[in-house]
Amino acid sequence: MITAIAAVSQNWGIGKNNDLLFNISEDKKFFRRTTLNHTVIMGRKTLESLPGGKPFKDRNNIVLSRNKSFYCGGAAVCVSVEEVLALLNNNEESFVVGGGEVYKAMLPYCGKAIITKVNASPEAAVFFPNLDNDESWELTEQSEEYDFEGLKYRFCTYARK
Repeated sequence: MITAIAAVSQNWGIGKNNDLLFNISEDKKFFRRTTLNHTVIMGRKTLESLPGGKPFKDRNNIVLSRNKSFYCGGAAVCVSVEEVLALLNNNEESFVVGGGEVYKAMLPYCGKAIITKVNASPEAAVFFPNLDNDESWELTEQSEEYDFEGLKYRFCTYARK
């Protein structure tokens, strides 16, 4: 199964200037626990935004890039969604981790989305598709509301209908 995972603002914003909108320590810990020892799928810009521009440790990294000559040690590079799908083990959960274009390209293949919904609306330039307005998705679980430095957030799980 392929699962999208993201932290979004009230209007489903996820980033600006090649950076995340939120830096919530518990969300980062949740992301790490959830994706550890799994395959993560990301775009080149997302890879470049990681510390040192290096792939995630203890995960199988796949980078989706239109640039056929792009190379990244420690990650498989694919130039199409079909190439990504061919690399995945269908018996294991894989996670789409961004950015915006990769979420849009991979979401039709996702059966689940784990969304950290933050009750704030900072300016964003990149957005995750709004699953609340998509009839093919339904909210199946949500955590209690948490607080981090005045930011209220909850962990939500959506499933494809």
